[in-house]
Amino acid sequence: MVKKAAKRVKKTAKYTITQKRSGRYSVMSPEAKMINGEEKVKILIEAGLIKVKVKKAAPAEAAAEPAAS
Repeated sequence: MVKKAAKRVKKTAKYTITQKRSGRYSVMSPEAKMINGEEKVKILIEAGLIKVKVKKAAPAEAAAEPAAS
């Protein structure tokens, strides 16, 4: 019995998305090069496979406190 390393989730003309056995995703270009970084995150969000949480900005009051003299 042969186990597959990853299953194909989606294939388009621009890229192929596969899911590894660990549950993480990989994105490969048609030239068989891995796509990483922000471009990979953008592709996975558009495909609806991941959700990204946006960090809340620090309260403006804390940054604007006057220094004690």
